Amino acid sequence: MLDIKLIRENPEKINELLKRRNPELSVDDVIKIDEERRKIQTSADELRAKRKKDSQMIGELKKKGENTDSIQAEVKKIGDDIKELEEKQAALDAKQRDLLLHIPNIPDETTPIGASEDDNVEVYKWGEPRKFDFEFKAHWDLCEEKGLVDFERGVKLSQSRFTLYRGKGAKLERAIINFFLDYHCGEQGYEEILPPFMANAATMTGTGQLPKFAEDMYKCVDEDLYLIPTAEVPVTNIYAGEILSEDDLPKYMTAYTPCFRREAGSAGKDTRGLIRVHQFNKVELVKLCTPQTSREEHEKLTEDAEKMLQLLELPYRREALCTADIGFSANKCWDLEVWMPSYGTYKEISSCSNYGDYQARRANIRYRDKETGKVQFVHTINGSGLAVGRTFAAIVENYQQEDGTIIIPDILRKYTGFDKI
Repeated sequence: MLDIKLIRENPEKINELLKRRNPELSVDDVIKIDEERRKIQTSADELRAKRKKDSQMIGELKKKGENTDSIQAEVKKIGDDIKELEEKQAALDAKQRDLLLHIPNIPDETTPIGASEDDNVEVYKWGEPRKFDFEFKAHWDLCEEKGLVDFERGVKLSQSRFTLYRGKGAKLERAIINFFLDYHCGEQGYEEILPPFMANAATMTGTGQLPKFAEDMYKCVDEDLYLIPTAEVPVTNIYAGEILSEDDLPKYMTAYTPCFRREAGSAGKDTRGLIRVHQFNKVELVKLCTPQTSREEHEKLTEDAEKMLQLLELPYRREALCTADIGFSANKCWDLEVWMPSYGTYKEISSCSNYGDYQARRANIRYRDKETGKVQFVHTINGSGLAVGRTFAAIVENYQQEDGTIIIPDILRKYTGFDKI
C-alpha cells in the first residue's frame, strides 16, 4: 500500500498520479482521517503528560499527609478520557488502513497515460507472423480433432471454462512446464519453488488480491483459505514479516502452479478454447530487490520471459501498459503478447510488473541496508514466464501443417519424446 508519510508530505502529487489511473481516485479521505487521528494522538499525549504530572503531585501531597481524593478522582477521569481517545484512534487507524488497502499503487512517471487498453504503447515486435498457404484452424478445433483437450468433458467434470487435457495434449502441457522451469533455473539463475496452492487472507492481502478483489477469488467455505490466482501470491509472501540482509538480495524465484480465477471473461471469441479459463497452469517469475536495482531487475525479468518465446520461435510483441490498464498493485508493466492466427492479432501471454515497495509494505517485507543499518522495504517484481495454456494454444496454431499435423518446436522435443502430433 502507499506510504502514509508520502501521502502527508505530497498529497497533491499523489492525487495527480492516481488520477492518471482513474479521475475518481484520490487520497483526500485518507488525509482527513489522518488529520483527525493525529489531533486525537496529540490530545491523548497531552492528557498522558497531565496524568503523569498529577500522579507525581499525589505522591508529594501524600508525603505531606494532605488529602488527595479530588486530584485522584481527576486522574481517574483523565485515564477514562485517554482510554476513550485510544479507542477512537484505534477505530480511525483501522479505517485508514482499510482505505489504504483499497487504493491502488501510483503509476511510475514513465508509465504511458491513457484511459483504456487502447492507449497501451507497442514497444517492439519480435519474429514475423506466419503466412499460411492453406486454411488454418483455431486451436480449439485442432485440440478436439487430435484429442489433445476434451472441452466437453472438462465442463461435465466441473463447469464452463474448465478443461481436460489428455494423451499427447497432457504431455505437451507438462513438457512446456518442465522446459520453462529447467531454463529459468539452469540458465537464468532462479530458485525453483513449489508453494501451497491455497493461501490465507493475510497472504492474499500482501500481494493486493484482498480486500479489493475478493469476489474474483475462489474461497473455501468456513476456512481462511483461497485457491491462488497466481504463484505470485505465495512466492512473494515467503518473506512476509521478515527482515532480510541486503546481501540476500536480489532473490530470484520461479514456481509452477495451477491458477484459479473466477473472472475468466465474458462474451466474445475468448469464450472458446484455452485463452480465458477458470483454471490454468502458469510458471511465474518473482524477484525481491533493493529500490536502487528495481528498474534494472524489472527489465531483466521481462527479458527472461521473452527468452521463452524466442526459444519456442513464437512471434510476439512487447507493450507498455498505460495507466488505466496496469494492475492494481503495479506501478509499471510490460505485457508480452504472442501471435495467435485464429484471432489475427497478438494475445497477452505474460504481464511483467514492477510494484515498487507497494506489496512489500502490505506484506511487511524488509531488508537492512549494509552501509547505514537502516531497515527499508524491498521492491517486488513478477511476471509470467509464461502462461502455459496460452503457450500450448500458440504452439498448436502457429505450428500446424497443411496435412493436419502439428510440429513440436525443437526446444521441446526432448521433453515430449515426439516431434509432431
